[in-house]
Amino acid sequence: MSSHKVSSKSKAVDAARKRIQSNRTEDFNASEIAGAIVDGKREELAKAITLIESENPSDRPLAQELLKAVKDLSSGKETLRIGITGIPGVGKSTFIERLGLDMINEGGRVAVLAIDPSSKKTGGSILGDKTRMDELAVHSAAFVRPSPAAAALGGVARATMEAVILCEAAGYNKIIIETVGVGQSETSVRDMVDVFTLLLIGGAGDEVQGIKKGIVEMADLIVVHKADGDRIDTCIKTAQSYRNSLHLSPMPDGGEAVEVMTASSITGAGHNEMREQIESLAKNWRMSGFFLTQRSNQQSDRMLSHAKDILLDKKMGESSSKALWEDLSQEVKSGKQSAFSAAWSWVYKNLVS
Repeated sequence: MSSHKVSSKSKAVDAARKRIQSNRTEDFNASEIAGAIVDGKREELAKAITLIESENPSDRPLAQELLKAVKDLSSGKETLRIGITGIPGVGKSTFIERLGLDMINEGGRVAVLAIDPSSKKTGGSILGDKTRMDELAVHSAAFVRPSPAAAALGGVARATMEAVILCEAAGYNKIIIETVGVGQSETSVRDMVDVFTLLLIGGAGDEVQGIKKGIVEMADLIVVHKADGDRIDTCIKTAQSYRNSLHLSPMPDGGEAVEVMTASSITGAGHNEMREQIESLAKNWRMSGFFLTQRSNQQSDRMLSHAKDILLDKKMGESSSKALWEDLSQEVKSGKQSAFSAAWSWVYKNLVS
């Protein structure tokens, strides 16, 4: 294809993008959309989440306007945010569907969100978990949203936390956030939930399960999953092994010892006890003040994270800064500079000098 054709195509794409943005801005009414979300209209909620997931810088002012409008209309009712993590194959989807349906049967309204930074590789959301949660995904009291396809973990985490705010405003009082795999995303989820639950497989050690040092210590509750059939004894032994190990760990900040339980999402064994433990932790932490303290600290941490993202996005929008970044990136790839040295050079040039 000639350079002229490429240039023409690029101009056409830019023109189309500007038309879409112009139409979106003209039609955008934050108060009206916020009112529809608070009224529980799922279609408007889905559209709003799509807006906050957008990586187009021109969409951020609209997203912030919407979030403010939602905050002004929100009732401030009590909610519970639960993080679920574990390696692929541990049965997270089955576990979450059972947990979500049980919570709905008890009168709750459940939203399920996912954090999966690997989805950026395909440029699309991970749909598998939604299709595996057949019953929960179509339940009138549930909202299941796959992971956004963001350029980096920070973008995924920001979009997910803002989606939590929207879902709570829409009346979902039980928010389940799932991480896909075990890795860097765990810290992001830990920093946005009230109760962090780690799912394990019976008979496999930390290395086999891909669990990095520190993730077990982050958990408020550990569940050895798939405790059914001929795996029951193995799961019981694995649970006891983790209990013994946790005796050597310091007491968590919340002042509640980490429980290690077994459960099966096929038979339902252990699910009632596990759900009661989650609710018990939340109740005790609300009474002690830790619940509110933890959320307040999370908000403060997010402010710092957002400030970094905003500064970086602003500078990356400047052609000279972006060009310098690309030049330094090539030097890092070729071994001429270390990553730290290149990063310092870029920051010094753009933010210090």
